[in-house]
Amino acid sequence: MSYKHFSLEERYYIEIELRKGTSINCIAKALGRPQGSVSKEISRNRGKRGYRHKQAHRLAQQRHLAKVKPHKMTADVCAKIDTWIEEEQWSPEQISGRIKSNMVSLSIMRLSIAISMMIKQKVAHCIPI
Repeated sequence: MSYKHFSLEERYYIEIELRKGTSINCIAKALGRPQGSVSKEISRNRGKRGYRHKQAHRLAQQRHLAKVKPHKMTADVCAKIDTWIEEEQWSPEQISGRIKSNMVSLSIMRLSIAISMMIKQKVAHCIPI
């Protein structure tokens, strides 16, 4: 089962049906959605003047844009880590601390593994074979 956001049309349908006095359960069945999803949509997006579809859509979009999204180990992040290892001579703990303070959602376990791997690669390149 995959999550699907409510469309503007679905929100309009909810608004019209609520004004008619239709139950949440009937609205959910008509939309083919779980009753809990419709109930949560109404409670999250109800304003002082009740549920209004345009306001609900705007609020949902604002919440979506405001949520914290995880950072990935992009080329830029790897380049910064590389600079800190080579030029600054930072330890993995120092690098983790810097990234935690700037990129809160980056997985610390993934980060420490990546830093360790990068340090090992640098050391491996320095060891004569």
